[in-house]
Amino acid sequence: MKITLRQLQIFLAVAQSGSTTAAADLVALSQSAASAALNELENTLAVQLFDRVGKRLMLNDNGRLLLPQAQHLLDAANTIEQQFLTPDQVGAELHIGASTTIGSYMLPQMVAAYRRDHPQLRVRALVANTADIVNAVSNFEVDAALIEGPCHASDVDVEPWMTDELIVVASPQHALAAQGKKLTLKTLSEADWLLREAGSGTREAVEHALLPYLHHLPSACEFGNSEAIKRATAEGMGISCLSRAVVVDLLESGRLIELATPLPPLRRHFYLVRNKHRVLSVRLASLLDFCRDWAARHEQRQD
Repeated sequence: MKITLRQLQIFLAVAQSGSTTAAADLVALSQSAASAALNELENTLAVQLFDRVGKRLMLNDNGRLLLPQAQHLLDAANTIEQQFLTPDQVGAELHIGASTTIGSYMLPQMVAAYRRDHPQLRVRALVANTADIVNAVSNFEVDAALIEGPCHASDVDVEPWMTDELIVVASPQHALAAQGKKLTLKTLSEADWLLREAGSGTREAVEHALLPYLHHLPSACEFGNSEAIKRATAEGMGISCLSRAVVVDLLESGRLIELATPLPPLRRHFYLVRNKHRVLSVRLASLLDFCRDWAARHEQRQD
């Protein structure tokens, strides 16, 4: 066999970094050695895997075809080498992704609990909006991820993880707070809403939950994370629809109130996702089982 795993490793590093110089740093080689290995791989396959755009190397259609196969082979090789390495052994490492709400309000508690049972395991967490996290799963940048919005990628396995409650909140001083149960759908459709940015799982979930009833969701301001939205809501800038887990602290302190709207209960699903081509290692299987158990316990407490 002419193709080597080292060549595939360098190919993936170049695909991730965009240059042989940066790839060499990722795989602990000299730039010339990395460049030579990539040239050998392209010569063996008799195709170019990258388009040269200035100093950057961009995956072309040949490279995109090879990418999942190369990652699958390296995952399989890594599994063979480490199949007896449990989460309790030194050197075990997992990369997990989470969309913003989960990453900010749930993931730290989950990782801390998991590492209390597996103190030797190193966990790297990537927190971003749902669209970016799904891309990270597709590109093998994380082993698995927890997201709060629908996933439309074809190369990702999606598993319902847990149910989240969305509520409409406002400052106690906001004009709508005084209306109590007299709030109407028309009033809500004319209110100033504070929303997440496009591409956010929370934004998509809120629109999916509210638009069938309000038909229009006027945005007074958009923010890049839920923490900023709840703080702006507490300052009276507008009203918002957020996860109860996000606003529970300000509800308890009285800086926010839950509006009694004529809307039905608003719920959304969180999802557990991983790349279809990624090998399920012992460590990853252990972490996924923990996530499922954590969600089940959390929902029991909610009931």
